[in-house]
Amino acid sequence: MKKKLLVFFILFLLTMSYGQTIRYVYETSVNPDSINLVSLKFEKTFLDIKGNQSLFISEHKLVRDSLLTAFRKEEKNDSKKEGKDFTKFGLGKQSEQSFFEYFITKNISEQKVYYHDKIAGEQIYYQEDRPIKWQVTEETEQQNGYKAQKATANFGGRVWTAWFTKEINISDGPYKFSGLPGLIVKLEDDKGDYKFDLVKKITIKNAFEESVSPDAKLSTRIDFMGDKAAIELSKDSRTMLRSRSGGDMNSGGGRRGGGMKGGSHGGGRGMSSRGMDSSNSNSIPTGDIESFHNDVKQNPIELK
Repeated sequence: MKKKLLVFFILFLLTMSYGQTIRYVYETSVNPDSINLVSLKFEKTFLDIKGNQSLFISEHKLVRDSLLTAFRKEEKNDSKKEGKDFTKFGLGKQSEQSFFEYFITKNISEQKVYYHDKIAGEQIYYQEDRPIKWQVTEETEQQNGYKAQKATANFGGRVWTAWFTKEINISDGPYKFSGLPGLIVKLEDDKGDYKFDLVKKITIKNAFEESVSPDAKLSTRIDFMGDKAAIELSKDSRTMLRSRSGGDMNSGGGRRGGGMKGGSHGGGRGMSSRGMDSSNSNSIPTGDIESFHNDVKQNPIELK
């Protein structure tokens, strides 16, 4: 009987631990412009560990995506899908911008890394094909409250210095970085453009998880930018065709509806053609939130 209770207790603990997400919070500093002298920008990024999987995502993106998911659930139960008010979800134009408008997943034990992005409302991803070759040194220091060891690597056109701790037996870290015998608690590049500092660890029940659509396009790292451009071009072409069709209908088959013709292409973004109530500035089409892009200058984390 005691053995049965012990086995049950162990299985219960394993179930509880698998159902929980351990979140490592990094204070991340970014130099948005490597040419001009500008102030560093600060943003929190999260490394969520659940079982053998991890998710790297910025705080701003996680908040926006989780709120959008909540909106979609409510929208399914709401027959009035046009002119939806986003303000109560915090999804208006004041949404926080991020330097990390993507997310990264890893299979920790197999050291597989996947980069996920979205363009024109469609998901696209690739598997990283460049293993990080670490040079582990004997140098140790206290870093962010942990006894840490130094390692360096060349990756993406930058030289990176990582401090990892064996006190946290997880071979992972922020962004695409992993493969060390412990968690990375501090990471920075040689140019001073990016720096990640572990500031705390929290346990979360039922944490939001980014979902990958079954229709997501699998690309390669080499073809990724070209595939993104092709998706955007295809979307623009479809939008232009819909706009022209609407113009023809409203003008009795003619081409006099010049405003409609260009309304959803280029700077106009076609708000009216997607059901936006122009009298309510808080009503924002779902597509505009999904295709959110930064207006901030971006100093890329990978230079090559």
